Amino acid sequence: MRKINPEFISLISLAALLLLSACSINVQKEKNGQDKKVDINSPFGGIHVNKDVNPDEVGIVVYPGAHLKERDASGDNKSANVNISGFGYGLRVVAMQYESNDSPDKVVSYYKDQLKKYGNVLVCHTNHMDINADIKDHENGSHELTCEGSAGVNVELKVGTKENQHIVAVEPEGSGSTFSLVYVRTHGKETEI
Repeated sequence: MRKINPEFISLISLAALLLLSACSINVQKEKNGQDKKVDINSPFGGIHVNKDVNPDEVGIVVYPGAHLKERDASGDNKSANVNISGFGYGLRVVAMQYESNDSPDKVVSYYKDQLKKYGNVLVCHTNHMDINADIKDHENGSHELTCEGSAGVNVELKVGTKENQHIVAVEPEGSGSTFSLVYVRTHGKETEI
């Protein structure tokens, strides 16, 4: 059996201690004790999650008369601003969910027009939200957004590229609609969020 040098063990222990001491964690709580904002920073990157989201951060106008859906039936928050970065790559997702008394068709029509400012609008019919975010460098690959499947009661409007996209996902709820506004931005070694 090979003997491990005690100086090597001391060096590894010192390196681990330095790395752990360079990591910072900051958590802000809501009045009810749930986490509201979490920031984790390390020499290798960071994770930042905030439940307070401003519609301007999504970059999509809120449908007239819609109400923010703050929590679902299980009590989970329906809005978030998440930033993850490290090793030259990063992902930002900003999402908010709303309710409207208007039909899904009216909401979809409104957002088809609103999203045109970002480019050609892709219309997908799904049973679940599909985000094709890709944090890899796209030197030879396609940057175009695609639909996963072509059937479902939900309508998903997408515009942009895999690295920078705006999404509106609309689904029927009772006699009205529930819809999510989502902004997704990824970056590789060559770009910044």
